Amino acid sequence: MKDNSLRKLHALGQSIWLDYIRRDLISSGELRRLIAEDGLRGITSNPAIFESSITGSHDYDADIRAMTLQGKGVMAIYEALSQRDVQRAADAFRPLYDSTDGADGYVSLEVNPHLAHDTHGTIEEARRLWAALNRPNVLIKVPATTEGLTAIRQLTGEGINVNVTLLFGLPRYRQVTEAYIAGLEAREAQGKPLHHIASVASFFVSRIDQFVDPLLDKYIAQGNALAESARKVRGQVAIASAKSAYQIYREIFGGDRFRALANKNARVQRPLWASTSTKNPNYDDIKYVEALIGAGTVNTLPVETLDAYRDHGDPKVRIEDDIEQAGLLLARLPQLGISIDTVAQQLENQGVEKFTTPFDKLLVTIGEITRPNQEAIIS
Repeated sequence: MKDNSLRKLHALGQSIWLDYIRRDLISSGELRRLIAEDGLRGITSNPAIFESSITGSHDYDADIRAMTLQGKGVMAIYEALSQRDVQRAADAFRPLYDSTDGADGYVSLEVNPHLAHDTHGTIEEARRLWAALNRPNVLIKVPATTEGLTAIRQLTGEGINVNVTLLFGLPRYRQVTEAYIAGLEAREAQGKPLHHIASVASFFVSRIDQFVDPLLDKYIAQGNALAESARKVRGQVAIASAKSAYQIYREIFGGDRFRALANKNARVQRPLWASTSTKNPNYDDIKYVEALIGAGTVNTLPVETLDAYRDHGDPKVRIEDDIEQAGLLLARLPQLGISIDTVAQQLENQGVEKFTTPFDKLLVTIGEITRPNQEAIIS
C-alpha cells in the first residue's frame, strides 16, 4: 500500500489520533479501515463529541429506550452508551496496542466535566471509569485545572492512564509534568511496575489564536505604532506556544530526574496537540498540523482535518523550526497588552464551560428520548 501523508507522519515520530467517536464509525468497519490505511493510532473523545454523536443520529435511540424500560436513569444511560463506544474502539485498537508494546492504540474518555474543580470527585470518578472500561488501552481524561493536578498525581500513582486535557499555558504544563512524574515516583517507591502506565498532555492549540487574534486586530485597526508588531504576531501565538511547550517536554523528559524512572521502564508523557482544526477560514486548513510535526508527539484531528491532511499534507519535521523566534514572539505580547498566562486561564475557564454545556444538553436529549417509555411504564 502506498503511504499517504497521514502514514508518513508516523515515520517522523508523530502519532495521529482521531478526535471523534460514534457507533457507526466502529460498526461500519470505518475505524478498522482508518487504522489499516491511514495508520490511525488512537481516538480522543469529549462531552461535546458524544453530544454531537448521540443527538446527531438515531443509532442510539433503541438502546436508550431499552435501558429506560430496564429502569435506568439518564446518567446511567449516558455512561453505558459512552463506555460501550470506548470499549469497542479500544478493542479495535488492541492489536496495535499489543504490537507496539503499549506505545499507541489508546482511546480516551473524560470524567464528568462538572468535576473540573473537584479533586476528590475527579479521583473517584476516574477510578470508577477505569474499572468499568476494563481495558489497558484507555486513557481517562482529567482537566489541567489546579484541582486536577492532585488528581493526576494520585491516579498516575495508582497505575491509571491519564489524558490531561484543557491545557493552555506553559507554567501549567510544567505543573502537569511534575504531577505525572511525582505520581510515577510514588508508585516506584511502593515497588510497583511503571511500564504499562501511559499519559499524554493535551494542548488546545487553535483556541489560543481564536482568542488572541481579535485582541491584536484592535491594534491593527488603529494603525498606531503597535499595529505592525500586532500584524506580525497575529495567527502565530498558538504555534509559538506549542513549540515552546515542546522544548519544555524535551528538557523535563530528557533530564536526570525522569531518566531515573525511564531506567525502570517508565514512559514519557507525550505532548498531544488538540483543537487542531483551523477556526479562521482565512488560515490554511492544516495550519496546526504542519507546523507541529515532531518526534514523540501526538496530534488528534477531527474528521475534516484528517481528510484534508490525507489530501494535501506535506509531512516534514517542523516542531523546532524557528524556535528562537517563537520565544521572542511570546515575549512581545506584553508590549501589546496581552498576558499569555491570563489568556490561558481564561481559555481554561471557557473550556470547562464548553464541555459542561454540551454534556448537560446531551442529558436533556436522552431524557427526551426516554420520556415516552417512562410515561408508558407509569401508565
